[in-house]
Amino acid sequence: MAISRIRCAAVVAALILSGAAACRTSGPEQRYELKGKVIQVDKKGLTVTISHEAIRGYMEAMTMPFKLKDERLLKDLAEGDSVQATLVVAGLRSWLEDVVVTRETVDPSNLAKAETWVEPKPGDEVPDFKLEDQNNKRISFHQYRGRIVVLTFIYTRCPLPDYCPLMTDNFAEIEKALKSEPESYPKAHLLSITLDPEYDTPRLLREYAALHSAGSALWDFATGTKDEVKQVATYFGMQYWRDGDQVVHSLRTAIVGPNGKLVKLYRGNEWKPDEILRELRNVTMP
Repeated sequence: MAISRIRCAAVVAALILSGAAACRTSGPEQRYELKGKVIQVDKKGLTVTISHEAIRGYMEAMTMPFKLKDERLLKDLAEGDSVQATLVVAGLRSWLEDVVVTRETVDPSNLAKAETWVEPKPGDEVPDFKLEDQNNKRISFHQYRGRIVVLTFIYTRCPLPDYCPLMTDNFAEIEKALKSEPESYPKAHLLSITLDPEYDTPRLLREYAALHSAGSALWDFATGTKDEVKQVATYFGMQYWRDGDQVVHSLRTAIVGPNGKLVKLYRGNEWKPDEILRELRNVTMP
């Protein structure tokens, strides 16, 4: 079957990422060649999930979401496209550049698939989900009533530095601010929920919390049954599935007010700890 290039008028030039979009880095850049197939395009989360071959010198073959240096390419990508690119890893940031895409078949319906999930809106009351914390105690969302809860989703084996590790580092910065300025952030609490409950037991979450110097007074880590975790994750608009030992997932971080209603929902990893802290200052306490 003849392989056609996306946006044939521009051929390869239209599919190679320009250097116009700047990416923030926090360490020396390392570059790896990546080849794979597009599994999903998340236009809201600004990521493309790729089932890739083993990346020599970096990771084994798996399915993972990636950021693009030039996000304009997202509008042209579709499920089933073959991709060749350079994976750039710089400290806690990673992205794909020099992307070349080939397509054997075109299914226009694929372009809309990432737009169909449902998310809560500010003001919606969050259900009383039940989970288990790192200390083997059953917890419920209603027990946090009267406190402002900032929650996110992670799993301890996540290999991408700008996904779970970045969410945890951001929460560590927020926790530090909560400790140093308790009068500015009354009754605020952090909650990290694993997407890998079969592996991330309470014991492993305790170890993970200790590794990141997280104190249980302000920061809980939660697991549960697969169904319990799925109920929470899908409510907040998460998309995730297992791929061997890894979990392919989107990102969501939410602020829930003391009345149990959603204050704000963040997609992706572009938010900064200072943004969350500003929001916490503006939440009205009962």
